[in-house]
Amino acid sequence: MKTKKTTSIIYLLTLCLILALVSGCASKQGSRHDEGLKIIQAKKPVSEFVNKDIIYAVDAYDPWECFNRDMYMFNYYFDKYVFLPIVSAYEFILPDYVEDRISGIFNNLGELSNLTNNILQLKGKSTAITAGRIVVNSTVGLAGMYDPASKWGMPEHDEDFGQTLGHYGVGAGPYLVLPVMGPSTLRDTSGLVVDTAARTAMWNWAWDDVFDNVSGSNESKIRLAVDATEAIDARHNISFRYYQSGSALNMT
Repeated sequence: MKTKKTTSIIYLLTLCLILALVSGCASKQGSRHDEGLKIIQAKKPVSEFVNKDIIYAVDAYDPWECFNRDMYMFNYYFDKYVFLPIVSAYEFILPDYVEDRISGIFNNLGELSNLTNNILQLKGKSTAITAGRIVVNSTVGLAGMYDPASKWGMPEHDEDFGQTLGHYGVGAGPYLVLPVMGPSTLRDTSGLVVDTAARTAMWNWAWDDVFDNVSGSNESKIRLAVDATEAIDARHNISFRYYQSGSALNMT
């Protein structure tokens, strides 16, 4: 299928770009030195200042720092001058009520990933609750536009394949900033690839059934519109703003 081939080519090119940038940054990173740095002996042990239950950014294994800095800068400008203006227009055009209904539909679709990964982690209770949420919200909740399941004592159990890998002892691996999507780790990126592949397979099955009589060009336009709306909705629901951290201006 043409769409699948195109998607595979895009994934392959993106992977090649990341590998090229990472290898190019390795030599660049090795040339960085802090000259004239004065080291002051600590008066108290670090254990008195940190919470052992929290993983701090400074503790992250970051062998690809150069690439991550450059990608962070790219994300900063893309988010500020491209993505957020689109999101602002989306929020201006649609009433909050409609935005919430759209978010509910996409969140309901995401429950399929929650269900799969709860099963893989052998979490019986969470699996049963998630399955119940899908049934209730897909029917009574009108395809997820509403969330009666939460009101009926079935809270969301958010899981992804990265968490599944962690559940079975796979380490987080190197810190990695993804294009557009932002900070991650090698483990969570691998999980994202698996979740995306599973979601794509589900979408292909659903689209082939629902749009059986729709022409190929129209089907592609509809799928593109749905994918774009999902991306905008996801960014709409994230309050983080790069410019609020002030980090991007200091990452040269």
